[in-house]
Parts: sequence; structure tokens; C-alpha cells
Amino acid sequence: MKLERIEQDIRTPRAAGVAGIVFALLLITSDVMIWLYVPSASEAQATVVTRHSRELTIALNLRPFAGIAFLWFMGVVRDRLGDLEDRFFATIFLGSGLLYVAMMFLSGARAYAVVTLLGTGSHSQITSSSYDLARQDVFIVGAVYAFRMAAVFMTSTSTVLMQTRITPRWVAILGYTLALVLLLSVSYGIWLALAFPLWVMLVSNWMIRSRVETDAATASHS
Repeated sequence: MKLERIEQDIRTPRAAGVAGIVFALLLITSDVMIWLYVPSASEAQATVVTRHSRELTIALNLRPFAGIAFLWFMGVVRDRLGDLEDRFFATIFLGSGLLYVAMMFLSGARAYAVVTLLGTGSHSQITSSSYDLARQDVFIVGAVYAFRMAAVFMTSTSTVLMQTRITPRWVAILGYTLALVLLLSVSYGIWLALAFPLWVMLVSNWMIRSRVETDAATASHS
């Protein structure tokens, strides 16, 4: 019994339980900074270079770490499911989660390239429509497509949570509701961008609580 407990601790580090919280904090910080400092028009590009290039660099450098934390969060969810994992929903869960991370990385890399180019003082972008095109490209990948994948991830995860009862029922219902909003929304504001990481933080919090209660129950029966 003790040996199995040691193997379990090695296979799933306790620190992994906070992965969803770390992901949410990093992504929210990055999104808020980008929302505050990215101009919406070509005429404002000089502001990005002269005033906010450092803040934007920090914001974009946070995104890879957010993606890594999200992968850990996915691992924590799969570990908590154990033998209860359904192969159908596991496929959708993994596929949507990996695509979400890939799109987040892609949009972040493109945005970082634009900020770096502007930081070199390339006035050709400032006077042309290249910035607007690049900004729209980053928005489409990072918001429209990534949001859709986040919605699919929330739907599959909520279904699994509903079936296994790892979290309260209302957490899964909230996931369904937010997923529907992300799927059907045609306009995107900062509040909508924060919906997904906040929900992941909520699920991660219940994962931690569930783990603590399980460990306490196991210890009391040992």
C-alpha cells in the first residue's frame, strides 16, 4: 500500500494540482497587458514602440509558460479521471486542448514578431497597412479560432466532470454555458477572453480540494 502511494506521488506531483491556477494567472496577466497596450490603428503604432514595447514583450513572453502550465493541467485532469476516462471524450479533450495551445503559441509568436519589427524602427510598417493586416491575423488565430477550441475543450471537460462528479455539478453547467457563449459570440472583449482561464482556475481549485479530501480519507483508513 505504501509503495503504491509513493508510485502515485512520483507519477503525479502534488505541485501539478496548481497548474490550472498558474495557467489562468499567466494568461490573464498577458491578455490584460496586451489589451491595454496594443493600439487599434496604424496611426498609434509609434506608441507601441516608444512607450509600451517593454510591457508587450513581457506579456508575450508569459504566454509560452501559460501554455506549458495548461498542458500540465490537462495531465492533472486525465490523472484524476483514471480508469473512468472515456476514449471518445478523451480524444476530443486532448485534441481541442492541444490545438488551443498551438494556436495560442502561433498568435503569440506572430504578435512578438510584429512588436520586434516595430522596435527596430521600421517606419515602412508604420506608414503602410502591414500592421493592420498583422494585427488582424493575430486576432483571428488567437481569438476566433483559439476561442472555438477553448469552447470545445470546455464542453468535453464539462461532460466528463458531469459524468464522474469530480467537481460539483454547477461547475460543469457553467462550463457548458461559457462554451456556448464562446462558440456563438461574434464580438470579443477582454471579459470574454478572461472567461476560459477563470473557468480553468475554478476547475483546478476543485481538483486540489478533491485531491486533499481523497488523501485525507486514504490516510484515515491506513
